[in-house]
Amino acid sequence: MSDKHYENFPVASLLLPRRLRRPVGVIYAFARQADDFADEGDLEDEVRLTLLDGFRSELRRITAGTAPETSLFHDVAAIVAEYSLPLEPFFDLLDAFSQDVVKKRYENFAEVMDYCRRSANPVGLLLLHLYGAATPRNISHSNAICSALQLINFLQDIAIDYHDKDRIYLPLDELAKYRISEDRIAQGDTSGMWRMFMLFQIERTRKLLQSGAPLGYILPGRIGLEMRMIILGGETILRKLHRSGGDVFDDRPVLKPGDWVFMFARALLPMRKARKRL
Repeated sequence: MSDKHYENFPVASLLLPRRLRRPVGVIYAFARQADDFADEGDLEDEVRLTLLDGFRSELRRITAGTAPETSLFHDVAAIVAEYSLPLEPFFDLLDAFSQDVVKKRYENFAEVMDYCRRSANPVGLLLLHLYGAATPRNISHSNAICSALQLINFLQDIAIDYHDKDRIYLPLDELAKYRISEDRIAQGDTSGMWRMFMLFQIERTRKLLQSGAPLGYILPGRIGLEMRMIILGGETILRKLHRSGGDVFDDRPVLKPGDWVFMFARALLPMRKARKRL
């Protein structure tokens, strides 16, 4: 999983209440460092897996009530205790990072979504616990948003994942249906049915993101504003992907300063309407 994934979630954003910035920062420090074990440098796969197992051992110490051995996990233990956070999402993230080391292709969309369940959804679940809002309905919305953001990242980084990491997160059966070979990805070839394939991926991801969008209105105050910004960021990337016909090789979509201004203005609208009703 590319570290770019976490850029879709504003880390310890100024939009968040001050009391939550420290625990959010700890969660992302954990995720980023584990992600680096799986992706960065020229380490052998066995070494990467051993490093991730070291993180699991630290989590098990917290589970057993014994003191962790590293400063990062002292911080993790502190926020777990203070906010009654579940440890399962941390373990799920480690499972996803380990999978990145050993699995490079995904046969179908179900396999991709199973990966998203462990690579992205745990972050949203932990944030909901921090917010004191981890209800079944909110978790369902959060899972949809997080999985959609992960899928958006996969679409953004098709070329990067293939050339830098020899990974393809696109379902192989769907690539075959649209007659797209790995060679086409290697060459950045958008001829034939590439546009149709990408528009299918974009529309499916857009529907998933929209299914979770009510969470931006359910969560109150600055937390809701933060969530609406996250959702709008995903929507903006999808619009850019659609506009280019999915040509991520020559026109990889990114959020620019003007996009952030527009997104912030849109995210504020519900707050303005609420003030008018008071």
